[in-house]
Amino acid sequence: MKNGLAALIVGFIFALGLGLSGMTQPQKVIGFLDLFGEWDPSLMFVMIGAIGVHMITYRLIRKRNSPLLATEWKVPTQSRITPALLMGAVLFGIGWGLAGFCPGPAVASLASLSWKPVLFVVSMLLGMLIFRQLDKTLQLEK
Repeated sequence: MKNGLAALIVGFIFALGLGLSGMTQPQKVIGFLDLFGEWDPSLMFVMIGAIGVHMITYRLIRKRNSPLLATEWKVPTQSRITPALLMGAVLFGIGWGLAGFCPGPAVASLASLSWKPVLFVVSMLLGMLIFRQLDKTLQLEK
């Protein structure tokens, strides 16, 4: 129950930050990615702020023996760059550039009741299901 409540609160804060920063507006994201057209650098400041907060808080939090709501840290140990990782990054970038959404802002944008984030999230979930089936069939992760 505590983990669920914490996730709800953190998710709400994250969604609020995405909305305030403009990250839920596809035209703002596409403007940021348009380096040779009408480039909009405002999201660069969002990223710089997020990186700054992360750099400080990560170092402070990792000094603890364990997280607040768990018995141990779950830190990834895999650092190998695999073909599946590269292909996923390419697909993510193409989707982000074409739609102006990435998963977090798209889910937060569902609150707008607009059809575009709904279409994106449904397509994203469908893509995840297709990948899961392909992964089982082709063993892509191994």
